[in-house]
Amino acid sequence: MDESAAPGETADHEPRHSGPARFARPVLIAAAVVAVVCIALLVIIFLLDTFNATVYSVGGNDIQDNTQEAKDIRGLYDGARAGSIVFLVIALLTAAGSGWFLYRGRKQGGGDSDGGEDVDFDDLGR
Repeated sequence: MDESAAPGETADHEPRHSGPARFARPVLIAAAVVAVVCIALLVIIFLLDTFNATVYSVGGNDIQDNTQEAKDIRGLYDGARAGSIVFLVIALLTAAGSGWFLYRGRKQGGGDSDGGEDVDFDDLGR
């Protein structure tokens, strides 16, 4: 039987990471997606706040007035803004933690993922 026919199915194949480092890459990807969504939400909230303030000021009113209507408009997206900032901070801390686990796992792994074998194009074509 030709050993090159089934690459990656050797008996000494072990996972590169063990323990919590095994989940670090998917967690890093998920945290990055959550961070991007939170940043997009913050940008949308900023644009909506700007639009609401502009529409309110068309009638000659000032958004910084001490009226109840101006306060309501200023506080319209406070919950979404605070939640988005909280999730953004959590996502960034999670991404930093998983990046640290990946970095630490790379330092402890000490080897190449291909076992140090020099593989050229002809070997890949078989």
